[in-house]
Amino acid sequence: MTSKGGQTGSGKTGSGKRGGSAGIGRRALLQTAAASVAVPGLAAPALAADERQRVLNFMPQVDLATLDPHFSTTNVTRNHGGLVYDQLYGLDSAFRAQPQMAEGHTVDDGGKRWRVRLRDGLKFHDGEPVLARDCVASLKRWGKRDVLGIELMRLADEISAADDRTIEFRFKQPFPKLPEAIGKPGAFMPAIMPERLASLDAFKHVPEIIGSGPFRYVAAERMQGVRNVYAKFDGYVPRPNGTPDRAAGPKIVHFDRVVWTTMPDQGIALAALQKGEQDWWEFASQDLLPLIQKDRALRGEVLETEGNYIMVRFNHIHPPFDRPEMRRVILRALDQEDFCAAVGGADAALRRPGVGYYPKGMPDGTDAGLDAIRKPLSDAQARQALKDAGYNGEKIVQFSPADYPNVRVANEVLADLLKRIGVNLDYVSTDWGTMTQKMIKKDLALAGAWNIHMLNVPCLSVASPLVNSRLRGSGSDESGWFTNANYEELRRQWMLAEEPGERRRLAEALQRECLDSVPLVPGGVTLQPAAWRADLEGVLGGVPKFWNVRRRS
Repeated sequence: MTSKGGQTGSGKTGSGKRGGSAGIGRRALLQTAAASVAVPGLAAPALAADERQRVLNFMPQVDLATLDPHFSTTNVTRNHGGLVYDQLYGLDSAFRAQPQMAEGHTVDDGGKRWRVRLRDGLKFHDGEPVLARDCVASLKRWGKRDVLGIELMRLADEISAADDRTIEFRFKQPFPKLPEAIGKPGAFMPAIMPERLASLDAFKHVPEIIGSGPFRYVAAERMQGVRNVYAKFDGYVPRPNGTPDRAAGPKIVHFDRVVWTTMPDQGIALAALQKGEQDWWEFASQDLLPLIQKDRALRGEVLETEGNYIMVRFNHIHPPFDRPEMRRVILRALDQEDFCAAVGGADAALRRPGVGYYPKGMPDGTDAGLDAIRKPLSDAQARQALKDAGYNGEKIVQFSPADYPNVRVANEVLADLLKRIGVNLDYVSTDWGTMTQKMIKKDLALAGAWNIHMLNVPCLSVASPLVNSRLRGSGSDESGWFTNANYEELRRQWMLAEEPGERRRLAEALQRECLDSVPLVPGGVTLQPAAWRADLEGVLGGVPKFWNVRRRS
């Protein structure tokens, strides 16, 4: 993995509560924001007018370390996957699954048999047609890595290709949420790839990045840690009707190339955007948003209106957070206001503290049981609670990514809290790519073992018991190997519930179960602005979509 020293300085504008440090690491970014400088090898060269119509330059939130969409739960890999790969269904802005690669489906045998029909003319980037057997192999590969996919495979008696364009699912019981499952918006994404690749070992990276999405990945132009390049796939067949809406509707491409360039800090990113060397900045600093909005050549606004969910993630298989008593102390000591202020910045409109285990605004969001944690413990109370929980000063390892500003600053606030309440903390700062690889290692004896860290994920990926793999009690990597049979049983009942009142009751029961067992600790929701050149139009809401957008002449 490429290691980068992405530190951007530090400052302090804390909330003042309990000695908090909510502003650590953000404010010094303003010192470099106005500097119109470019970094050799990073900034795009000045483009001729005709080339500007053909090339879209984009700055992702963090370096793209993993290319295989079945191999990483990171947002950046999911966004990369959305260019190169397609899914059978896609979610619109109302969270409804709409046919994407699929033409449609039929359901019979009391809901236990589904037949999904592919659209005609679909092709992979190597020129081969997309066949039902490719989809079956891809879903089975996904079903070995993703916790929802594993469950789908367990519930299925058979997934097969009835013919070249028909995928048949036979379930042991009715499975009404199939389109939502295989249209999952978060990672691991159920991406469709050729059978010859999908049939390889699911626990090894595929040797070629070949999908059927609107863009081809140009592997020869990759500079890891710096640049990734995508070329328009002329063989892509968009949906013939509908309106582009998040991951649903026709995906019509207007640029010949999309170039992702990873910037070393936020001030340099803004300078590149101001100079026109870059067109679109995925994670524009909240502190810099007023400056962006005053510039008539730029636009800045929130595209992911559902927000991003901040969480404390635990390693559940090694002491001391293998015990719920220890996890409950962190739950009760954490003040979501501190984290939302640190990540969301000064604008209160970009901060949503007071959330539970399913984000506010989502169909399953609820306040059930949250009164018990609305008033955090004082530092002294938390120190005593740790002792009562059996903590004896053991070293606790916290990982933080130096090159991912939002996640880094949240980790710094967590580290400050842990130190104040008496934790013997080993704070390890590394690059995001290295950190994500270490997060899946169970062996405590291995160099790089971890106990706790902060994470920031799109609310859509944790929106409901169906897609929220971070809460699964089945011992998955995504949940830090958390196991909880009670949660899994309540979730099973939720999956079968069709009456809205019963589904709501079960969502509340699931949250109360989480407040007791503490699979993770909610840190609040923040809204993340994006920024782009004002001559771009058609930028869609949600996570970055590179279709529909075009440059005005």
